[in-house]
Amino acid sequence: MHNPIGIISMQFVRPFGPKNLHLFQDIRDLGFDFIELLVPEPEDGLDLVETRTALNDAGLGIVLAARVNMNRSIASDSAAARQGGLDYLRRTVEVAATLGAGIVGGPLYGEPLVFAGRAPVPHDAATIATRAERTVEGLAEVAPEAREAGVVFALEPLNRFETDIVSTTQQAIEVVDRVGDAGLGIVLDTFHMNMEERSIPDAIRAAGHRLVHFQANENHRGFPGTGHLDWPVIMRALAEIDYSGPVSLEPFRREDDRVGLPIAHWRAPHEDETPKLRAGLGLIRSALALAEVNQ
Repeated sequence: MHNPIGIISMQFVRPFGPKNLHLFQDIRDLGFDFIELLVPEPEDGLDLVETRTALNDAGLGIVLAARVNMNRSIASDSAAARQGGLDYLRRTVEVAATLGAGIVGGPLYGEPLVFAGRAPVPHDAATIATRAERTVEGLAEVAPEAREAGVVFALEPLNRFETDIVSTTQQAIEVVDRVGDAGLGIVLDTFHMNMEERSIPDAIRAAGHRLVHFQANENHRGFPGTGHLDWPVIMRALAEIDYSGPVSLEPFRREDDRVGLPIAHWRAPHEDETPKLRAGLGLIRSALALAEVNQ
């Protein structure tokens, strides 16, 4: 299992701007193969051609993470928000093609909860069905366009506190199968799976060929190996489905447990995290290698 292993840009800085391009070489020097970069917003000021050149110079690959919101929601009751969601997803494909990224992942349906400051609504059955239909219809519209551009969308289930659209692997499977286009697959994040799946390995096996991206995150989103997830067992499940795609790390929960600190919010690093990043990367590489020899 020679999966490329990457690190999310939020590990280092947010937003990621032109002055941060030097981080590409730093990330490569740490031993990572790619960066998972939040899809740049116009206000970030990134020149995409310059960014791709910097990636190539560092020998670093790239995966993109979409940034949807209530105004970019293909599941919304609002026609304007649904169109905003379609327009945004199309723009991510253009950005991906320019940067040389083959994957755009995330909660592509929009409708965030905690980060939008809204609580889940107890929808009736008809409303739930309508939201599901809008999600499928929207992704069915853009998935072929992504495929034709050499890009695949990766639909990410989020835990119940962050979305009320797709929270489990089975829900993601249903959406992907209903869309039925190679321009749409699944990205699984063990942080969310730890909350929502009866069995992480079984969920991976169920996703099977639909899995196009994998995020190896601890149960508390700390550095791999500092939580309770069983990485050898998880990586064996990836080996069993012959998963050869990218694996990214997102250990951006800082070691800070002050009372009243909003753990859900991103915080800048307050120390040099290089040794912990290298150790976490080594653990994931070792678990992948062990899974391969035990096949």
